[in-house]
Amino acid sequence: MRLYVFDAYGTLFDVHAAAERHKDAIGPKWQQLSQTWRTKHIEYSWHASLIGRPAMFWSLTERSLDHAIAAVGGGVSSDVRAKLLAAYRAMDAYPEVREVLSALKARGDKLAILSNGDPDMLADAVRAAGLDGLFDAVLSVWSAGSFKPSMKVYQLVIDRFGGGPADVSFQSSNRWDIAGAKAFGFTCVWINRTGALDEYADLAPDRAVRDLRALLDAV
Repeated sequence: MRLYVFDAYGTLFDVHAAAERHKDAIGPKWQQLSQTWRTKHIEYSWHASLIGRPAMFWSLTERSLDHAIAAVGGGVSSDVRAKLLAAYRAMDAYPEVREVLSALKARGDKLAILSNGDPDMLADAVRAAGLDGLFDAVLSVWSAGSFKPSMKVYQLVIDRFGGGPADVSFQSSNRWDIAGAKAFGFTCVWINRTGALDEYADLAPDRAVRDLRALLDAV
């Protein structure tokens, strides 16, 4: 039996699904909007942590979307904005997610989420993706008072499950998140869905794979 801990956004849930769902209403710059939205969302979470001002992840979702809309020149109506935010709470899971999680669960492994998302956001995402009942815990950073990659966030896993960091298999599509988790001591699997360039050479993942199916090869 192993403990598998997953980042949520970008690892289990497609962070660009919301914009793609409404790309016709957004227009030809929908991909630029989506990427800017994602980049600013992460940046705002880091800023909140560094200045010591706790923030709800949902408020950062709204702020970063507004910035992204302005950055692409506006043109997104209030109705489309509302639809984008609603879609963000009900993202599509990547195609292999349910199959892989179900297989890991069936062989007796423990599964958890560790995410920057607020508890209610994560509950909505898990429900919308049809992943109810698969996780032994869904851990939000809110209880740590900081966002990833704060060491206080990764400690939440140890506080909940016990054991040592090396006993945890941590999966994330975000290379900076993998670097943070590796610094904490987790065994790390980088889910490099986009073929991104590697970074943080001093905090290398234990494995780098294209999607979650590779976990089924692990003993």
